[in-house]
Formats: sequence, structure tokens, C-alpha cells
Amino acid sequence: MSLYQVWLTLTVIVQPCLAIQLDVTSTESLKAASGTVANGMMKYYSGNETGNWPGNLPSPYYWWHAGAMFMTMVDYWYTTGDTTYNTNTIQAMDWQAGEQGIFMPANQTTTEGNDDQVFWAFAAMTAAEFNFPSLEADYPSWLAMAQGVFNEQARRWDSTTCGGGLRWQIFPTNNGYNYKNSVANGGFFQLASRLARYTGNQTYVDWGTKSWEWFEGSVLFDNATYAINDGTDDTANCVLADHTQWSYNYGIYLGGLAYLYNHTKDDRWLPPLQGILNRTLTEFFPASMGNKIAVEVAFWPYLQASAQGVAGQCDGGSDGVTCGMEWNSTKWDGTYGIGQQLSALSVIQANLIQTSRLGAPFTSDTGGTSQGDPNAGSGSDNPGLGSEYTRTIKSADKGGAGFLTLLAVGSTLGGAYFLVT
Repeated sequence: MSLYQVWLTLTVIVQPCLAIQLDVTSTESLKAASGTVANGMMKYYSGNETGNWPGNLPSPYYWWHAGAMFMTMVDYWYTTGDTTYNTNTIQAMDWQAGEQGIFMPANQTTTEGNDDQVFWAFAAMTAAEFNFPSLEADYPSWLAMAQGVFNEQARRWDSTTCGGGLRWQIFPTNNGYNYKNSVANGGFFQLASRLARYTGNQTYVDWGTKSWEWFEGSVLFDNATYAINDGTDDTANCVLADHTQWSYNYGIYLGGLAYLYNHTKDDRWLPPLQGILNRTLTEFFPASMGNKIAVEVAFWPYLQASAQGVAGQCDGGSDGVTCGMEWNSTKWDGTYGIGQQLSALSVIQANLIQTSRLGAPFTSDTGGTSQGDPNAGSGSDNPGLGSEYTRTIKSADKGGAGFLTLLAVGSTLGGAYFLVT
């Protein structure tokens, strides 16, 4: 057993009685709770240690988990003002983006799908929208990274089967290449929507509209109930869907619709946004959180109730503040990991949007400083394989399994709040 495994085992066995005290109406209380959860999450990160790759997480976590984690750490910096983890976050994102800035490291080709890549692009896009600092002046900007991934994925749009859409996997040799799913297409849709809002470029609006219309007309989406299905097999012409419900599919599309509506002010985006929001709340928010009914976009009580539930569940482990999964219980359920910490953090800090009166994400016209490159990622005819990042690790760099997909819903509901209201 490794030292890492021993530490994880001890966090389960030894449980002092601490827990996180949270007042969802208090900015200081929310910041303190966020700091505690963020610290617990970053204890799992080993990419800044000698011999490890910046941005990678230890087994059993996947590469996309790290992308989601650092996206949340950008959110954490913006909502709390705490710069403690900025150096690690910048280093991880620069390293994984590579010199081309497209998040296609050579050591991930056997597993990297379009959804994995877009989670890292979300991290870069969030950094651009919040003017997150960058220490790598000689590498692509945050905005250019997001544009590079968009250009890569736009080239992968596949009209040879099912009338269009993105495949789950990038490379034909990977399992899942024949699967067209909601997370890959939703990721592309949201990225296009966010780039449209940030840059004002109509090309991104057009691609967002094209992506949505394909999804809306596919078996992935039920227009009557607003249910989002997981995926479909393109070898069978995409006529049957896997009806598994994942909360991140809802969160990703909610975010994309909110950004596109905010930019275009076109009312066509409101009915699906409201429908998917209501379906999300009934599908994933248990009745014990208050039996609240969403009216228009007044869904803030759900975030408050969720944050309160999260705080009650964060009373496990050797530190007494390790978070679990059952947010409707104040007794730790015994689960632990990056997923639990990350999801808890995203929900708690989302409440700071209102209590701290934070502004909407920046655009190029409202103070955004990240300089883009509309041609980023378009210099190759291959499926998107970037060169391996071989930058020498400096001394400053060295110092410096179940995943809760509700993180996408928590952070998205918070973001959608000030994009739509």
C-alpha cells in the first residue's frame, strides 16, 4: 500500500467531530467554508511535486477531473479573492494546454475525448472571463486556448452519420468513437456560446445555433419533457438513445443557453433554458431540500439549500471537514475524494455571486483583458493531436473515482443567475 493510500484510509477511519458551520447569507461565512473545502481538495493534488506532471491527478482520477478541478479553482479565486492556489492553477493549465494551447497532451491520446478536452477549455474560458492572471507571456492566452479547442472541435463536426454532431471520442482507435453523446455536443455548444458572448463574433453564434438545432432534433433531447439522454450509436443511425440521466449534461446545456441568451437577447433561447432548468430541479434536487417550484429563473433557494446540505455533510475524515455525497444528510456518508470536495466547493462558492454582489463575467467590451487568436488550433490537418509539452520544470514549479457531476449544475446555476436575471 502506498503512502497516499494509507493517508486516504486514515481519513476514513479517524473522524473528529468538527463539521463546517455555514451561514448562506453571510459573505464571510461562505468564504471561510469555501476555503476549508478548497484546502481539502487541493490536498489530493500531487502535480506540483517532484517527478509528477503539472495538472495531472493521481489514480484513480481521470484527466478531465483535473480540468474540472482547476476550472473550479479559477472560480474560487474570483468568488473569494484568495490567491493561495493561483500559482498551481496557472502552472497546471499552461502545462496541459501545451505550446499550441489546445489541451491535447500526447500522453492522453488513448483516453482523451471531446468532452475531456472541452472541460480544460472551460477552465481557460473561465480564466478569460474573470481576468485570471497568467504567468506565461510566451504561451497562448486563456482566450486563445479556448478558441483553439473550439477550432479543433468545429473541424471534427461529423455530418457523415446522423446528420451531424460530435463523436464522443477523438480517435477512431478509442472505445466510444461511434457514440455521439450529450456531453461532447453540449460542451461544444457551451464553448461556442461563451466565445460568442466574449468576442461578439457572429461565427460563434452560428456554430452555437447549428449545434443546438442538431441536438434539439436528435434522440438525445426530448422536446416534450426536456429530458437530456446520454448518447446514441451512430452505427445504428442514432435512432435509439441511452436514457441514463447525468446532471452534468443538464448543467452544460443550461450554461450554453444562458450565455447565448445573454449575448443575443433572443427570446428563442428562453423556453429551452426554462424547461431544462425545471427538469434539472425535479430530476436532481430531492424533495427534502424544500419542495420548491421554480418560477422563471428564481432558483436561488435551491443553491442556498444545497450549500447548507453540503456543509452538513462535510464532517468526515481525519480533519473533521471532509465532504461526502449525500447532501440531504448531516451525517457524513463515508465517501471522500476530489469529486466530493470539488462539487461541494462549487455549490458553496456559487452562493457568493449574490452575497458579494459579484459582476457578470467579462467580455472584450466590458473589461476582459485576454487577447484572442481566432485562428488558434487551426494549423494542422490531423484530428487534433498536439505536440507533447516538454518545457523544463523550474524550481518555482516544483514548489509551487466516483465523480459528482452535480458540480456542473451548482456552478452553472450560479453563473446563469446573473446572465439571465
